[in-house]
Amino acid sequence: MPFEDLRPLAIALAILGAVFLSMGAQFQNDAVTSQPSSVGRKSLGIKQLTALLARPRWLVGTLFLGLAIVLQLSALALAPLIVVQPIGAIALIITSFLNARIYRIKLDRRTLASILITMLGVGSFVGFASQGAVDQILTDGQLLLIVSALVSLILAFALLFLLTRKSAGPLHYIFGAGVLYGFVASLAKVVLLRIRQGDFEWLTLLALLALIGATVLGGWFVQNAYASGPPDLVIAGLTVVDPAVAIGIAIIFLGEAQQADPIQIAGFVVSGIVAISGVLMLSKFHPQLDKSKG
Repeated sequence: MPFEDLRPLAIALAILGAVFLSMGAQFQNDAVTSQPSSVGRKSLGIKQLTALLARPRWLVGTLFLGLAIVLQLSALALAPLIVVQPIGAIALIITSFLNARIYRIKLDRRTLASILITMLGVGSFVGFASQGAVDQILTDGQLLLIVSALVSLILAFALLFLLTRKSAGPLHYIFGAGVLYGFVASLAKVVLLRIRQGDFEWLTLLALLALIGATVLGGWFVQNAYASGPPDLVIAGLTVVDPAVAIGIAIIFLGEAQQADPIQIAGFVVSGIVAISGVLMLSKFHPQLDKSKG
């Protein structure tokens, strides 16, 4: 592949993007939780979300997230999706310790073990993916399937969370955002591939519009997750659910793992299970969640 030699640069850009992701998450979480009308709420309404636009800390966080997106897109342009996307889990380490320092929270052994297990799973996945992943030419039919699935998900999630938002907890919002952002990453990769192939037409534009819609709805889910859970739990969930969905799309629809051997495929599965287990442990043992339950 023409960009094969640039894969190390793509990984470096993804790591830098993870740093900005963690900083953006921390700033936005602080802005949401310091807003009096948001404290104790299960979900945020239009009034609370609009008020965030006047909070400098939230805007700074948004700027950091914007930089993270630019770096992520740059990495996706240089390497396969299943190599780049899981690297965002590095943000979990940064956010966990940054949040603990700001709020003077002691991370106990169970919380640290949860973070370590999540990172071990994600790191192993990246290791396997970097050996067997390749970009493939994308057909119109494949793109239409991805866009159709995303539009269906946007409608389903919008309806589901409108009906159940009063009883939804942080994991519900994290899962919803993770699924949507997984599609966002996949469509971003698709659009970049189509541009590289010189094939920017109505179907590519449709994919771009679906990407924007999923980004907006996913962003709303993330803000609600901040209102009901600590930022490192949000990051942990997103950096596992998001890559899991994106990787599934990359393998099934984009064919990025066609050259992977059985050992690498087994490594994908085992690493994914380990990472998800770490997030579930973190959601159970995190000190801030324990306090909120007490």
